Parts: sequence; structure tokens; C-alpha cells
Amino acid sequence: MKDKNEEFKHDEATDLNENFVKDGAKGITKEDLKKVAEKLQDIEDKVFKNSAFKKIRTETTILFNMIKDYVSGKYTEIPWYAIAAIVFALLYVLSPVDLVPDIIPFIGYLDDAAVVAACVRLIRNEIDVYQTWKKSQNTK
Repeated sequence: MKDKNEEFKHDEATDLNENFVKDGAKGITKEDLKKVAEKLQDIEDKVFKNSAFKKIRTETTILFNMIKDYVSGKYTEIPWYAIAAIVFALLYVLSPVDLVPDIIPFIGYLDDAAVVAACVRLIRNEIDVYQTWKKSQNTK
């Protein structure tokens, strides 16, 4: 059983990460979206080659698909804040200079994975709506 201090630390860290993504998403522009779309394969390669992302690969793939479908115009029923949060998280992954430099083996990617996980938690409802839409497209 977790003690109350342990629960508080977990909740505090979760809030901190989600607030980091929220704050970062506020500054995202259409140019940033374009950059992520252009560099999506590089970001995917980085994620799938790194074990730090192992637990969130499925969710990260969904984020990639959301960006692809949004940019292509197939899926536009998503609020800008959700797209901005995804773009912020993926730009964070793309950047080699962040909280923990990616040059440090394994540990350098833990902060990247934490930011992506925070993004997933932050936009969970939008992800669920997207997945429902995606399933409906597959049945047509």
C-alpha cells in the first residue's frame, strides 16, 4: 500500500509533466505542425529504436497517426489544443537538447518518453474520440 507522501509525489509529478505540455503547447504554431509533419519519420525512428518508449509505443503510434490524418485533412474534428500538445511533445522528442540531453544513453530519452506520456494523459479524451473515428473509417 502506498503511503500518502508517495501518492502526492506521483500526482505532483504527473501534474508537473501535464502542465509542462500544456504550457509548451500554447506556443505551438502552424509552422511547428509543418515541421513535425516533415520530420515525422525521424521522430518515429527515434521512438521505435529506443527502449525508453517501450511502454508507450502504442499510444505514440496513435499520436503519429493523429498528426498524419490531421495534416492530410482526413481528420479535422480535433481541437487545436490537442494537436498543439502532440506537436509540442513530438518536437521535444526531436530536439537533442532538452531537460536530459539525448546523448546520454537510455537516460537521455526518459524525459522524452515522460513528455509524450504526459501528452497522452492530457489529451486522453481526444485520443479516444480519434480511435472511435478511425475504427469507423476501417469499417467503411
